[in-house]
Amino acid sequence: MADVIKNAFLAGLGLVSLTREKAEEFAKDLIKRGELTETEKPKFIKDLLEQSEKTKTEMEEKVEKAVDAILKKMNIPSRKEFEELKNKVEELTQLLNKKQEESEN
Repeated sequence: MADVIKNAFLAGLGLVSLTREKAEEFAKDLIKRGELTETEKPKFIKDLLEQSEKTKTEMEEKVEKAVDAILKKMNIPSRKEFEELKNKVEELTQLLNKKQEESEN
């Protein structure tokens, strides 16, 4: 029963904004309603926070993949691709400057 309530609570909070303080408040409320015992409280809070962190990580990964897909569709380079191109231009500029110096000597 606690799992059903926990999952509903997590969904309602959006999972990302869950703090220890909110988890403690929720656990106290469940204890008052008789749906959770005081001895179950520490594990319940730990599980709640772990699930929240897991969901947050999953959401971040999904958003990152969606952004990457949009950038590819729009033919916009990613930050990594941009940095690689920037580094290549710097290398070529240094090489060109070196060649020009050699030809002047």
